[in-house]
Amino acid sequence: MLAIIGGTGLTKFPGLSITHRQVIRTPYGEPSGPITFGELDGHPILFLARHGYGHTIPPHLVNYRANLWALHAQKASHVVSVATVGGLHPDLSPGCLAVPDQIIDYSHGRETTFADYGEAPVTHLDFTWPYCEEMRQRCIRALNLAGEGFMDGGVYACVQGPRLETKAEIDRLAHDGADMVGMTGMPEAYLAREIGLCYAAIAVSVNWAAGRGDSANCISPEVIETTLANVMTRLRGVLANLACMSYAVETPGNSAR
Repeated sequence: MLAIIGGTGLTKFPGLSITHRQVIRTPYGEPSGPITFGELDGHPILFLARHGYGHTIPPHLVNYRANLWALHAQKASHVVSVATVGGLHPDLSPGCLAVPDQIIDYSHGRETTFADYGEAPVTHLDFTWPYCEEMRQRCIRALNLAGEGFMDGGVYACVQGPRLETKAEIDRLAHDGADMVGMTGMPEAYLAREIGLCYAAIAVSVNWAAGRGDSANCISPEVIETTLANVMTRLRGVLANLACMSYAVETPGNSAR
């Protein structure tokens, strides 16, 4: 079962035929909201708004553990995160898309593991490649089928938020090798790995990062809002392609387009 985690701009899912919503209790507290069960072009998916359906939960207070646990409990096997970012790479101007393959984590103070300390031996999971390559390739195919240009690969820098960055901070991230900057990529990606979910992200550049392009002096909320409205409409077709692929793989006798 495919699960979609919607970030900023995707708290509600256009074109999703909702069958029901379910509140899930987890050992880690409350998820960001009820899990939405629905169909996209006739194919079943799960949907969860990372920041709540009213976009009221800031990045550093998202209960990532509860979110991933709840999706896993409802039989999700593959997860795509739709993540808004600021672009550092020249190919990530506002409105451009990427399927990152690496992460640098600058966040702090978040619950980063499902491990209950003191009750089991410490396990160190390999995280050399933080995204599931199978899911990354599905995202790439879905983007190609939709006729979308995108950047294949790239380094996602996860910062604490909710404030945006200074120019000096963005210069530092660029020096470290970051191509894009967001606030929710970690610990979400690692928790997915830990619980056994095949997880990848489609990054949506909604603005140039601080000090770059038309964000040289300030970042315009109006530009972000306009870009979000345009890109989220385009992403509907991409996500429908992903839902179709997942249904074809999970249903004997079917094949993905």
